[in-house]
Amino acid sequence: MSTTDGPTLHTTRLVLRRWHAGHRAPFARLNADPQVMRHFLRPLDGAESDALVDRIEAVFETHGYGLWAVERLEDGAFLGFTGLAVPRFTAAFTPCVEVGWRFAREAWGYGYATEAARAALRFGFEEAGLPEIVSFTSVGHERSRRVMERLDMHRDPADDFDYPSFPVGHPLRRHVLYRLTAAEHGAKTARGERGPSPS
Repeated sequence: MSTTDGPTLHTTRLVLRRWHAGHRAPFARLNADPQVMRHFLRPLDGAESDALVDRIEAVFETHGYGLWAVERLEDGAFLGFTGLAVPRFTAAFTPCVEVGWRFAREAWGYGYATEAARAALRFGFEEAGLPEIVSFTSVGHERSRRVMERLDMHRDPADDFDYPSFPVGHPLRRHVLYRLTAAEHGAKTARGERGPSPS
């Protein structure tokens, strides 16, 4: 499968697609922005950003899903990524599949993360047949936590954990975990809240 092959997801305002060469430069700018990366260990340089794209594409090849590049439908602008990832660390809730997102600062505040994540969740449950999808972030990352709550994901404080990439004592080490099961998603679908379909 080439990076231009599916699966491609469409929403009202967005296209979620496999990565191509034209995405790499704007993604590198996004990853170098200290504001975008303030809940991570540090910003990424260009080589690290490109290596991340390569890892994302490898997940698509292995699993048939991954972190899609997100473009705005009206003008094709690259906004960031949203999709399904397989965490590489070990925790009480792994192995698992995570829904995650990262958007350029100029794309914040428009509801794009929620819109794109709903499409990714729908694909994960209805196309990939996943029994549960999780999401996690640092305790103080209120913007991402609000997205998780808008997606009807739920948190049990007993699931909170220390993210192993952060050293002991780091202020971002403590993370919250949100969950959504296929049954919960199916109940939403039965109420007529079905999202857009992939193509």
